Amino acid sequence: MPKTSLPLYDRVTQFALVAGAEAMQMAGLHAGLGASLGARGGVILGTAAGGISTWEDSYRAVFQEGKARVSPLTVPRLMHNAAASHLSIAHGLTGPVLSVSSACASANHAMGLALQQIRVGTADVILTGGTEAMLCFGGVKAWEGLRVLAPDACRPFSLGRRGMVIGDGAGVLVFEAEDHARARGAKVLAEVAGFAMTADAGDIVAPDPDGAMRAMRLALQDAGLQPGDIDYINAHGTGTLANDRSESTAIRAVFGQTPPPVSSTKAMHGHAIGATGALEAVACLMALGEGLLPPTVAHLAPDPDCLLDVVANIARPARVRAALSNAFAFGGLNAVIAFRAG
Repeated sequence: MPKTSLPLYDRVTQFALVAGAEAMQMAGLHAGLGASLGARGGVILGTAAGGISTWEDSYRAVFQEGKARVSPLTVPRLMHNAAASHLSIAHGLTGPVLSVSSACASANHAMGLALQQIRVGTADVILTGGTEAMLCFGGVKAWEGLRVLAPDACRPFSLGRRGMVIGDGAGVLVFEAEDHARARGAKVLAEVAGFAMTADAGDIVAPDPDGAMRAMRLALQDAGLQPGDIDYINAHGTGTLANDRSESTAIRAVFGQTPPPVSSTKAMHGHAIGATGALEAVACLMALGEGLLPPTVAHLAPDPDCLLDVVANIARPARVRAALSNAFAFGGLNAVIAFRAG
């Protein structure tokens, strides 16, 4: 990144810019995009905390170091829409550009909104996904205060699981109208087949299986899929006692006594909060394209509270026609995306 630009970028924006550039290049949209797309291109990005490191540095400067003022770039760095805006600037996208902030469901909500914008014809191409950079002193202390961090490893759906592990990063995907993609000869990785979002309207932190269940059923309905069509679920699977038990109950309510294989890749990349749904969408695309289900590593033994077909420790070959990606957030917010082989 140019030295002249770097002062504008919190780490959360840096992650998004790198992931966005990789996505654009892989999609064959890296040259002349501004001239060819312009108002038909947009960015919808999720983030839970935005530029939290910038907040932290500014507070430290004032309260600890006794400085009278902070950098004039503080607000442009910390605002939640900074990453989305910088992506639009970098690639000349002048259509719908916004940020979504719904805790751990942010990326799935962002991708769902991107799907809806393309469906109604507002845009042909939208960069979407999520970015997060919460691995700073204040960010870790905030999660530590909730008593949900694992002392050793993240072990989703495993007996002996003791909590989550925070991760950082970004995942950016190119969502494109099918006719537009086919016309330019783009390589299609998968179809974004359906999306749904629900709210528990209950506890601010405790999950309700009913909300997750309704989100999965509505996503299937939106995609025109039956439960038997799903060959893989990338679960929210945080490794906490409450979430994994609740999600297992919801999956069995939707898919019956023999649900499809389930894994939580958070055991490998950590819980990237507002970006995690985007990282998991990439895992779903790879499962669809490569016929290989990613494992839930660090799994010790089956838990009778989580009666699922967990892909434990070792990746599993499988034919994947369609996959679900779950994201469930504090505040009782649930967002589920269905992908189908392209």
